[in-house]
Amino acid sequence: MSFQVLADIFTPDNIRYLLAGLRVTLILSVATVLVSILWGSVLALCRNYEKRFLGKIAAIYIEVFRSTPLLLWILVCIFMLPLGNYLIRGALGLTLYTSSIIAEIVRGGLNSIDKGQFEAARSQGFNFFQTLWYIVLPQCFMRIVPSLMSQIITTIKDTSFFAQFAIAEFFFNSKNLMGIISKNTVVTSAHVFALYCFIALVYFVINFSLSCIVRKLAKTEQGLSLHSEQ
Repeated sequence: MSFQVLADIFTPDNIRYLLAGLRVTLILSVATVLVSILWGSVLALCRNYEKRFLGKIAAIYIEVFRSTPLLLWILVCIFMLPLGNYLIRGALGLTLYTSSIIAEIVRGGLNSIDKGQFEAARSQGFNFFQTLWYIVLPQCFMRIVPSLMSQIITTIKDTSFFAQFAIAEFFFNSKNLMGIISKNTVVTSAHVFALYCFIALVYFVINFSLSCIVRKLAKTEQGLSLHSEQ
């Protein structure tokens, strides 16, 4: 691979174009994760503690979305919902799917909390909602941080689906850059190889950094668990 190939690809304008796509990817990922954590937590609480109507609705929602492909829901939202642009519709599809996964992660954390803590809190004058807010949920989220971070990594990678709908996120802009370069340069396999290596590197750096955080948090949690047992 020659320096000329790299010079053809990584011009200031091209770098700005790629960074614009990366910014959309990161904003999309953060927004999706935040809304999914909120909505997923509501679903998990309903499924765990409200066994009648709301619990059944939450269980159906979770199982339907978890058992069907993400791309299907992105397609449904983009082509069947009359709101916003493709980015907003696609983000909704990604959020609906991701929230079902996070709901099960949160539910696992809730189930790991000793039921005796509800009785102890009640003896101190806490009602059910106060017990959840001040005692159960903080412990739950401390325990599920590694699993939650893993899902965040998956969500960042899942945003690449949006490239199929000409949404200007990082993967789409990276692919589209070949067409821009071809206007002034004869594109060769070396150009394609260099660009796709760069795409892989960017995703790797972001997700590997998050993976390192996950491993560190997992070790910290394990250490705290051993300390509390002693």
